[in-house]
Amino acid sequence: MSSTVISHDAAHHGSHDHHHETFLTKYIFSQDHKMIAKQFLITGIIMAVFAMLLSILFRIQLAWPDKDFPILEVFLGKWAEGGRIKPEFFLSLVTIHGTMMVFFVLTAGLSGTFSNLLIPYQIGARDMASPLMNMLSYWFFFVACVIMIGSFFVESGPASAGWTIYPPLSAVPTSISGSGMGMTLWLISMTLFIASQVLGGVNYISTILNMRTKGMDLWRMPLTIWSFFLTAIVGLLSFPVLVSAVVLLIFDRSFGTSFYLSDLVVQGQILPNEGGSPILFQHLFWFLGHPEVYIVVMPALGLTSEVISTNSRKPIFGYHAMVYSLVGITVLSFIVWGHHMFVTGMNPFLGGVFMITTLIIAVPSAVKAFNYIATLWRGNIRFTPAMLFAIGMVSFFVSGGVTGIFLGNAALDINLHDTYFVVAHFHLVMGSASIFGMLCGVYHWYPKMFGRMMNTKLGYLHFWLTFLGAYLVFFPMHFMGIDGVPRRYYAFTEFPFMEKWVSVNILVTWAAIVAGLGQVAFLVNFFGSIWRGKKATQNPWKSNTLEWTTPVEHIHGNWPGEIPAVHRWPYDYSKPGHDEDFISQVVPYSQTMSSNSYHDFEGDEEAIAIQREWNKENNRSVEE
Repeated sequence: MSSTVISHDAAHHGSHDHHHETFLTKYIFSQDHKMIAKQFLITGIIMAVFAMLLSILFRIQLAWPDKDFPILEVFLGKWAEGGRIKPEFFLSLVTIHGTMMVFFVLTAGLSGTFSNLLIPYQIGARDMASPLMNMLSYWFFFVACVIMIGSFFVESGPASAGWTIYPPLSAVPTSISGSGMGMTLWLISMTLFIASQVLGGVNYISTILNMRTKGMDLWRMPLTIWSFFLTAIVGLLSFPVLVSAVVLLIFDRSFGTSFYLSDLVVQGQILPNEGGSPILFQHLFWFLGHPEVYIVVMPALGLTSEVISTNSRKPIFGYHAMVYSLVGITVLSFIVWGHHMFVTGMNPFLGGVFMITTLIIAVPSAVKAFNYIATLWRGNIRFTPAMLFAIGMVSFFVSGGVTGIFLGNAALDINLHDTYFVVAHFHLVMGSASIFGMLCGVYHWYPKMFGRMMNTKLGYLHFWLTFLGAYLVFFPMHFMGIDGVPRRYYAFTEFPFMEKWVSVNILVTWAAIVAGLGQVAFLVNFFGSIWRGKKATQNPWKSNTLEWTTPVEHIHGNWPGEIPAVHRWPYDYSKPGHDEDFISQVVPYSQTMSSNSYHDFEGDEEAIAIQREWNKENNRSVEE
């Protein structure tokens, strides 16, 4: 339960060794959790830019389906002959955009960055339980990214079956061009990515359970650590299921099996496969796919909790309720996957079970939202860029979550399934909310990562362009979906009832372009501040958690000398009777007698008696 305390000499020796590292071992094949966090973050940012460019390409096609853009041929070659994107390449753009954003940006970029950065820092550990596994986790992820981008350079083009890669498009290599080598590379890339996540998950769980410093019991852990811990558990239990789905898919593609295939005709030829079911793939995929939503959202919720409490200068409202709601989400996330499959001919009774569990998971999610609002209520709020992104995250989480209730209802889902309503809901509650949680974390912990401050004005510009752009892009899609407009269609000009939505698509596309330009402000701010940003102080936000007790200059082992012991929970903000509006976790209660309350001591009768005696001597009345 407590970590081994390393002597000052040992820590100095570790620091001395660190200075003799080569460039390769310090920056490339690093085993230091702080450097690995930066590697995950910068790789995630690069993948996000790539995925964003893909989305703008297919948005241009949807807004101006009959117009030629000769510049597209310059960059895309045969896939945009005459300046118009080919229909088969359009589906590839949608497929790779979704894959990169869900897995490489929102899973690895978010969880990989902040789990690595904050777990050792906030629990009081020198590093991860296994620094070698940590390094391998990043490099598996990096190779997966390279292979996914490399699929754009094969002759048949990248994978094109949607990010869910449903059979038979993904299972029959001859079905369309994107079912060939591009799909094989997709499967290899995702297998490596899952290996990365499993290595990381084992490491995160082991570190949190075994390496907490003295006094850091479970109920003194920040909500960030709770969210990373439970996210790692969800990932460890669900990601291997997708590997099993991929292995069976490779068997169907290459070895003539029929796990997912039956009675198919491809280009006039009857395939020999029989007895398989594509529904089996959907069960395996969504058994990961729905927990994946929470693998993405829970770390964002944890970061948001920390940022909102710190910048409201108030204790987080309902700490225990917040932890139990995370546990509830973790458990329930495994028994709701069937709501993605209401239209597959599922037994109505089974559909009812999945519908009930889906609606129940709204309860712990609502607890989070209400507690954030209660924390903000009458707080002494500091509107830093991180705080704005945290509030934006809550906004998207609420507005996107409300539309999830529609899709969780089996009767309504039959009408809304595979329409733009699903795209709108998914991008608000998972895409936008998680991106905003990630960005709030970047702005808040940037001083800890790089020892510099980001530019506040550029941060405000980035927030408003992104916030308004995201709502302008995704909110109108709800109405398109209610009207029955299907997603993943190449053009809306073939059906008369869709033509009226072309003007809305133009609005959405311009909003996407403006939001995309807003990310340029972030990129300039992020990379420019690494060298030119104002130097950070040790605790610029006046936070309570342990990471702000480490030196600004990174050292091997995080703390010089002994690791500080923890004496209190991480949310002692604005306590009446204390001369400052924050009290670090490392400050003993004996040093804050004038602000202690009896419930601080968690039933410790000896400590309560000492406090009661002090209160009597100093004429201080405290309700028991």
